Amino acid sequence: MNALLLRREAKPLVFVLCLLPFAWLLAGALTDGLGPNPAERLIRSTGDWTLRMLCIALAVTPLRVLAGWAALARYRRMLGLYVYFYAAWHLLCYAWFDMGFAWGDIVRDIAKRPFILVGFSAFVLLTPLAATSFNRAIRALGARRWRMLHRLVFAAAGLALLHFLWMRAGKNNFTEVGVYTAIVAVLVGWRLWRAIATRPATAPGYR
Repeated sequence: MNALLLRREAKPLVFVLCLLPFAWLLAGALTDGLGPNPAERLIRSTGDWTLRMLCIALAVTPLRVLAGWAALARYRRMLGLYVYFYAAWHLLCYAWFDMGFAWGDIVRDIAKRPFILVGFSAFVLLTPLAATSFNRAIRALGARRWRMLHRLVFAAAGLALLHFLWMRAGKNNFTEVGVYTAIVAVLVGWRLWRAIATRPATAPGYR
């Protein structure tokens, strides 16, 4: 697997695969292939793909450690940027199709509706992560501060799940929410377990 991931064509292929859902949605919008309510379909689908890409990005480190796929590390930054890409389109579709780019109404809607507020908050937390996902930013911040900043992804994931939960609560449809929550819980829980398990023992008499 490491040999495959290190091949020259592997990274462009992953880039294209991550872009395919957007291309499919764009093609559907241009050909009237998104059903009777294309605006809602675009908003929902871009939100769904944001969560999917978030789960994929969070899975990189566990897979790298548990499966020994060290070459996955070279894809982590690209996958993280795709999370932001789909989140930005999700927000843009809401601002465009739901609100008609009426910025005053958008601000009032964000303040008035909690599920939109938490979704927007998740996007705000993801913004500095996307903005610092390049080598110059890592050098400017220093590796330690950069890693601390990028831990905001866990807060963003929690807010994104809450946003999704509130959105589905109106229709009492919690199946997908449960699936995404379980995936994120496992991925974050593994990191917590590993941090505790690998913490140096300093207590007196520890064996």
